[in-house]
Amino acid sequence: MKETREMLGSRLGFLLLSAGCAIGLGNVWRFPYVTGANGGAVFVAVYLLFLLGVLPVMIMEFAIGRASRTNLGRSFHMLEPKGTHWHRMGWISLVGSYVLLMFYATVTGWMLGYCWHMGSGALAGADTAALGRFFEGTLASPAMQVGWMSAAVCAGFAVCMMGVQKGVERVVKVMMLGLLLLLLALVVRSITLPGAGEGIRFYLAPDFDKFREVGFWNVCNAAMNQAFFTLSIGMGTMSIFGSYLEKERSLTGEAVWVMGLDTFVAIMAGLMIFPACSAFGVDANAGPGLVFITLPHIFNSMPAGQLWGTLFFLFMSFAALSTVIAVFENIVSYCADVYGMPRRRATVINALVLWVLSIPCALGFNLWSSVQPLGKGSCILDLEDFIVSSHFLPLGSMFIVLFCCCRCGWGWENFIREADLGSGMKFPAWLRPYLTYVLPCVILVIFCVGYWEKFFK
Repeated sequence: MKETREMLGSRLGFLLLSAGCAIGLGNVWRFPYVTGANGGAVFVAVYLLFLLGVLPVMIMEFAIGRASRTNLGRSFHMLEPKGTHWHRMGWISLVGSYVLLMFYATVTGWMLGYCWHMGSGALAGADTAALGRFFEGTLASPAMQVGWMSAAVCAGFAVCMMGVQKGVERVVKVMMLGLLLLLLALVVRSITLPGAGEGIRFYLAPDFDKFREVGFWNVCNAAMNQAFFTLSIGMGTMSIFGSYLEKERSLTGEAVWVMGLDTFVAIMAGLMIFPACSAFGVDANAGPGLVFITLPHIFNSMPAGQLWGTLFFLFMSFAALSTVIAVFENIVSYCADVYGMPRRRATVINALVLWVLSIPCALGFNLWSSVQPLGKGSCILDLEDFIVSSHFLPLGSMFIVLFCCCRCGWGWENFIREADLGSGMKFPAWLRPYLTYVLPCVILVIFCVGYWEKFFK
């Protein structure tokens, strides 16, 4: 017998859960660096414009989920006009979520592991060279890679097994509130360091010389990609949260709140990183080197560094786990809605399947390092990231936009009716030409640029 569908217990739970899915590691190790390298405040202004440009896709996902009260895999069946075949694309939600977690679980394991290493004092006093060797050593250890990846998988599915309100909503609310408090504490510590002012100026002061040096189109491309991918749209993850939402509030205002939280964390992450790097005269490089080598070196150089370093990796663990739990919930709900599985059975089966499918990424840095699918120097993680970033997210978003705008799909009137239901901000109906004709072209450009940069640049 199919289980009664749970609903979220509060509006705050919905906002924090949706924001937790959007807020991820890219907010910390990519956004600040891209901002500093593309003109500081000039880039932020361009980024916010593109963020507003793709926000309607999130609203559409919320609307599809709330109107159908089911996962994206079933939503198209319920909302499509009779005789159409939109439902044949429902698999994007499940497969896209799986591919994302196949590498994200491993990266989340890195955060959990470093939270332990920093808290236990294993990294105390280490210089940059020693920290680099330590990080390389963790990647080279199959046991550590698989072990911490397994911890991330177990944590995510344990929360999902407890249910929507008692598990997913309650745990992610605590994580997100803790994440925001930790972020504020780390920002205050960073900007009060001697010499922090130069880092703040580099990060947020408008740098028109840098903007001209990089070039208008390159800045726009960087801003568009960052805005598009930071909202976690295109794989139906947001639609499942919409399906758990009551109809008291309109969806445009809720999406703006989620976007605001995501942007706040991204900008504050820069205020945490650049002032600290400036104070200690180190390069704020992007990616894993920043998180696992540069920042631990800074923490080791400041008073009570072990405490601040532990808090930083706790913050990073919360950011990663909130995304993991949200995407896990999308997988579990898909199996419950499409295949009629009880939650507990769907959780256990998918936990085992995901653990097996995540092993190649975990071993891609050691035993299977010879597998370089995208050319010399690449790894399995790069391939899985490329599949999600350059395929599932843009193509899934295009499909959702067309489904909500085309007469042969769910249709504009049905979308607007659902989006505007309840109190709060209403969706601007004058955006219809932009969403019908312009945004699909923008998404197609993102798709093509992803291929160009990967294989031809």
